[in-house]
Amino acid sequence: MGKYADENVLVISRELFDSLGAFQGITFETGRYLSSILDPANNYFLSRDLAEDDPTHKQIIPYAIFRCGDRYLHYVRGGGGGEKRLAAKGSIGIGGHINDTDYAASSLDKDTYTNGVEREIDEELNISGAHSQEILGLINDDSNEVGQVHLGVVHLFSLENDQVTAAEDNIENLAFLTLDELQERVDSLETWSRLCLEGLVQRGLLS
Repeated sequence: MGKYADENVLVISRELFDSLGAFQGITFETGRYLSSILDPANNYFLSRDLAEDDPTHKQIIPYAIFRCGDRYLHYVRGGGGGEKRLAAKGSIGIGGHINDTDYAASSLDKDTYTNGVEREIDEELNISGAHSQEILGLINDDSNEVGQVHLGVVHLFSLENDQVTAAEDNIENLAFLTLDELQERVDSLETWSRLCLEGLVQRGLLS
């Protein structure tokens, strides 16, 4: 029995990603990708045991950044759960698979996806106060085995206050940091967080 027994995750084919325009790093052309990725005709659920080792598919991962004023949430991934290959890395993104257990349908549309992201965040964090969210871009990194089977959708959550605590044990040392403080830690960030930080700052979307 595999390590992710009975877990099915949302994927698209690598072929679709290539046809839309494969990229390395971060892109802000959300319209070019999202309408196709979140078309129920193009996405489906696949056993995570298969998906983790199958680069002919891309698992769709919401990757949420949290801002309160001029500070951004940073944490360290513990080894108690989630992606073991990212343990002990600093991160500015809360990410998670979209699982079929959340949905009655065999694929997702955009509204269902957005609702799913909110549910994913509720499982990872305890957020006090109101918040809003927007999709800023997509992130891809084919330079390593983790990135080759994942495609991130970058969400920015704007929070009413910084009263946020971890809801899972693998989220450690949670704190809100300024961009300068994050830049000082850039070498210890996981690849997606580093690419997000550099790309979004250059674009002026984080300030």
